[in-house]
Amino acid sequence: MITISLCMIVRNEEAVLGRCLDSVQGIPDEVIIVDTGSQDQTREIAARYTDRIYDFPWIDDFAAARNFAFSKATKEYLLWLDADDILKPTEREKFLALKETLPIETDMVMMPYQIAEDDAGRATFSYFRERLMKRACGYQWQGAVHEAVTPSGRIRYEPIAITHRKVSPGDPDRNLKIFEKLLAEKKELVPREWYYYARELWYHRRYAEAEQKFLHFLSMGGWKEDRMEAWLILSQCQIAQGNRTAALQSLYQSFMEGIPRAEICCAIGDWYREEERYPEAIYWYETARTVPDHAEGFQRPDMKDFIPLMQLCVCYDRTGDHEKARQCHLLAKRQKPEHPSVLYNEAYFNRLEQTPSLQ
Repeated sequence: MITISLCMIVRNEEAVLGRCLDSVQGIPDEVIIVDTGSQDQTREIAARYTDRIYDFPWIDDFAAARNFAFSKATKEYLLWLDADDILKPTEREKFLALKETLPIETDMVMMPYQIAEDDAGRATFSYFRERLMKRACGYQWQGAVHEAVTPSGRIRYEPIAITHRKVSPGDPDRNLKIFEKLLAEKKELVPREWYYYARELWYHRRYAEAEQKFLHFLSMGGWKEDRMEAWLILSQCQIAQGNRTAALQSLYQSFMEGIPRAEICCAIGDWYREEERYPEAIYWYETARTVPDHAEGFQRPDMKDFIPLMQLCVCYDRTGDHEKARQCHLLAKRQKPEHPSVLYNEAYFNRLEQTPSLQ
């Protein structure tokens, strides 16, 4: 059986830290907590679980803090979590089984990171992250913001999901301030950092600046999945500025990166639907439902099923094909029967059936 050091960086996490540590009970052989300046009861809560608590002055650099946490570990493998992450009971059992059976020659284990859920607790947005790493490999975090460890070595993929579950919003300006500080200090950003900087500008509705930075990122290279996402968000920035033609061109440009993703097809469908060009919209929503699955990158299951079905319901209805619209509604209803939009459509079709003049 392998041994595991859980390494965490925390700050003012009294609302969630105990929940996180309870959820992974039995998995780590030691818990390393690095506090970057808490002013609440975070340290007292951490002390219930470990005496390995360290201070690290915050220097606007997440990678530096995580590397410090890694440096304090003594076990064979390093596991990282954020304080607002949890391991659901089923996933905890799978993790415990993995701990018993993981071949010692494994260098890194990638696991799904579920960062959004629907009301039923099903993941609506997830992607694989480097989660468990052999300490002897000397892996290092990189990036002051949205830090990551570059996957390398003998990598294993395991379907053990870590769930990110916030209970309160964080500082919405923190990441943007860090990026702007890096640029003010004339630091050279790598492509991944330009991508996330552009995202922060988009979050802050600074659409013209975000457009410029996304185009800069796209001129540099970068991970294929980040590039696809960049084209998608770039199109949203262009729509926000009233340039719908450029937005559609950006969506089509994403096809140069590889097989289209369902979210791109849905965005193209949205573009045509908003133009009331329903046959074209129907084509792209139907395409979204048939694009092949992909194991890498961002996973949004609703974009391959529930969302295009809901939009197809609208488009078929607008073209007068109420029967096809109703079929799409029934398929969507099977997935999320209590969704507000499904309930609205259910009432609509009930009225339609009761009013012959509308058929």
